[in-house]
Amino acid sequence: MTREKGLAWLRVKVKVTGIVQGVGFRPFIYRIAVKNRLTGYVRNRGDAGVEILIEGKEDNIKSFLEQLQRDKPPLAQIHQVITQPLKGKEAYTDFSIIKSSKEIELSGSVVPPDVAICNECLNELRNPQNPRYAYFFITCVNCGPRYTIIEHLPYDRQNTTMREFSMCSFCQKEYTDPSNRRFHAQTVACPKCGPEAYLTTNTGEKVNCEDPVREAGKLVAEGCILAVKGYGGFHIATATTLSEPIAKLREVKYRSQKPFAIMARSIEAVRSFAEVTPKEEELLLSHIRPIVLLRKKPNFPLSSLIAPGLHTVGVMLPYTGMHYMLFDKVGEPAFVMTSANPPNQPIINNDETALKKLGAFVDYFLFHNRQIAQRCDDSVIRVHGKNPALIRRSRGYAPAPIRLQTRTRKTTVGLGGELNVTGCVLLGNKAFLTQHIGDVENLETLKFLEETIQHLATLINAKIETIACDLHPKFSTTRLAEKLGNQLGTPIMRIQHHYAHAAALMAEYNLGEIVCIACDGYGYGEDANAWGGEIIHAQHGKNWNFQRLANLQQHPLIGGDLATRYPLRMAAAILAKENPLEKVNEWLHKQKEKFPHGEKEIELLIQQIRNEEWHSKILTSSCGRVLDAVAAILGICNERTYEGEPAMKLEALAAKGSEKLNLKPKIDGAVLNTSSMVNEIFHRREEIPASDLAFSAQSYIARGLATLAIEKAQELGVKNVGFTGGVAYNQHITLTIRKTVEEAGIRFFVHRLVPPGDGGLSFGQAVVAGFTE
Repeated sequence: MTREKGLAWLRVKVKVTGIVQGVGFRPFIYRIAVKNRLTGYVRNRGDAGVEILIEGKEDNIKSFLEQLQRDKPPLAQIHQVITQPLKGKEAYTDFSIIKSSKEIELSGSVVPPDVAICNECLNELRNPQNPRYAYFFITCVNCGPRYTIIEHLPYDRQNTTMREFSMCSFCQKEYTDPSNRRFHAQTVACPKCGPEAYLTTNTGEKVNCEDPVREAGKLVAEGCILAVKGYGGFHIATATTLSEPIAKLREVKYRSQKPFAIMARSIEAVRSFAEVTPKEEELLLSHIRPIVLLRKKPNFPLSSLIAPGLHTVGVMLPYTGMHYMLFDKVGEPAFVMTSANPPNQPIINNDETALKKLGAFVDYFLFHNRQIAQRCDDSVIRVHGKNPALIRRSRGYAPAPIRLQTRTRKTTVGLGGELNVTGCVLLGNKAFLTQHIGDVENLETLKFLEETIQHLATLINAKIETIACDLHPKFSTTRLAEKLGNQLGTPIMRIQHHYAHAAALMAEYNLGEIVCIACDGYGYGEDANAWGGEIIHAQHGKNWNFQRLANLQQHPLIGGDLATRYPLRMAAAILAKENPLEKVNEWLHKQKEKFPHGEKEIELLIQQIRNEEWHSKILTSSCGRVLDAVAAILGICNERTYEGEPAMKLEALAAKGSEKLNLKPKIDGAVLNTSSMVNEIFHRREEIPASDLAFSAQSYIARGLATLAIEKAQELGVKNVGFTGGVAYNQHITLTIRKTVEEAGIRFFVHRLVPPGDGGLSFGQAVVAGFTE
């Protein structure tokens, strides 16, 4: 390009941070540079940023920088643009994308999450004239795997699990064509040169067939159980209209009651079995493609074994070419598509491991020969009114950061609790949450957490300065914090469970003060008791200040963890406060078959209730345990086989009911009495429909908590009330609290960006540690 005489020419180096690798950013820069008649180069950097050098007219450079911010690719997130004028003569005659640099200088950039297949690729998948017709791994610069294929930075093919697949001449031509949407797309591939799919028996023997993906779909529809390898791990798939394979799957996966997620062939198919609001449809069709909890239609046409005892079903739409092709030759409206992981272990992402751990109960495997670098479960979300509530923040979200309105001076890591764990790295004003890790009660999952935190810290070029964990002394994450603290020479901060929940909510909205309702199943309290129904005053200035203002009535956990597994134990302990013990004993004996050890267990339980020493051993203010007790009294759940089961089934029952008791919250000082409500449910259970009692119980708790929070907020002059913790997933309770608080003229806050349950705990921990001087 020849310099025009008499015009001001400049040379400028530009560094861009954010999510700018793997989103078509270099091709975008190339196009706007050429459009503005600039010379120079663009390249990826080893710190996940992008470096640009431009030469040209001052006005053209100004236009280029404006377009860089205004017209960026839809998946790109620009956090910072740093410009540096350069001296010297122009050195370039054109503009080009050059070899990436391994240089690591800036922190805070990261690769994007995986992205669902785009409409352009889907159209090509369906077009018999297209070279990628019916190719399961069709992708472009706007879609496909990202986080799950990256091993090292910068984001170039040789640093991903695509390096084993050399591009053919057709793919290479598209890769080098600036007008093509696969220009510099690192995942570009076709049937000639890309990953291959193949079908095997459960012993790994290949099944000869021309179309393994569609053949797999037929096998699923016929009632077979298949393990399907996807972007971030394996799914277990079977039919949704046949109960026999689902029953078998429940037996072998030790999931007698826990709901299975399903994948529907289309949004039209979803409407045939579930109610879908506009917001839910928007989420289902988004590029994130999360599992969305939808209300079942009254005459639910799919197997009742998919989500037994619940009024909702978790649904997602296909997000890869393979998923769409599974449905091509079958009439099934949906397939069960649940994560392939043994109990309390991470999702399987390795072929050999899959054969070893899944081969005993699946009938076939649908493999592909691309390795998975980072395992990643599906995300799960629910909508309360018009407000989304994240249940699991994983595929499609991680590792994209949550941007805060204030910056921390030190880099901190939060390790979460014990269940539904995520990790969080807080760097500057960005919180990077890991994908869903799971329950870290075993070494394999704990190792997964440790490795993921280390990988994430490397990606964003973060040097960890403080590690935050739960207050519980025996949590696996507490021991991991001690281990990492010793290795890195960093201090450890132990943060009370519900205080971390409150801090997470405050950080989302940049609040300096809040009265927060924190309700869940369990959190280790400052008094060593089991908290779980708390009203907390939280403040943040230079440091944090937390105060427990009020709570639900405490009850004894007779038998410790047994009381969390068998809700009748909790019901008995609560009812004994309001009734003669003989009457409680008589009721329990009528249900002796619901106890693992029958009458002997009941006799011991009654003896323990009678023994006052038990009443001071372990006390709980848990909202979850109260809901469990009501569920047991109403006969809808006698054993908790998965986290939150009794409360979830109670909510499902309440969805069919209405308010009948209209109980006024009984508040004793700073304590909401719950034994009187449970006792009322017990005595009215034969005269009022169970659904109405379930509704009334939830209403009592919601109104009572809201009343306490309002009183405390007004006493302190606080204008913000929030709701956090796992109980915030309950739509009825959340909406009732919102209505009560807002009618009192107080602003109400719930989570939008992180799960209210323990999946958001690491974020709160990192925030407390990061903003403590």
